[in-house]
Amino acid sequence: MTTKPRTIVDTARTLARYRMWADRLTFDAVQALPPGEATRERPTLFKTMIGTLNHNYLIDLVWQAHLEGRDHGFGARNVVLHPELSALWAAQQVVNQWYIDWSDGQSEDTLDEVVNFTFIGGEKAAMSRADILLHVVNHATYHRGWVAEMFFQVPARNPTTDLPVYLKTIT
Repeated sequence: MTTKPRTIVDTARTLARYRMWADRLTFDAVQALPPGEATRERPTLFKTMIGTLNHNYLIDLVWQAHLEGRDHGFGARNVVLHPELSALWAAQQVVNQWYIDWSDGQSEDTLDEVVNFTFIGGEKAAMSRADILLHVVNHATYHRGWVAEMFFQVPARNPTTDLPVYLKTIT
């Protein structure tokens, strides 16, 4: 399969939509697990599937705040903001839609703009808006992988959320 080369704007829009798609598959699969599996403590940093998905959500809020030039107000990366899966999915969809809408409003120039920010740990840094979006999507993919690993402990089949699978669905 060959595709036309994408501009950075096209890529940003694709990545934001891919994120929503991959999260939908993941949340649907977690919802379909036997009762208690999403909150069962496991030997992982964020303790549970819900904890890991909350981490993704919190980090999305942090980067959203950086992109908007405001303080995010978080002092830790492991806060469980929504202990119930349905409430977390509702909140995640809102922030995912924000990233879709945000990416739709970007140009090559705005994606190249550098954003100065402070990491939760206090270190100052800077990244382009495009790199921030890439990080947000990549970070979520990484931690959805953690959730996928927890599926094997159930045992259950995790969803396939690879980018090429998504791209096949939109072509």
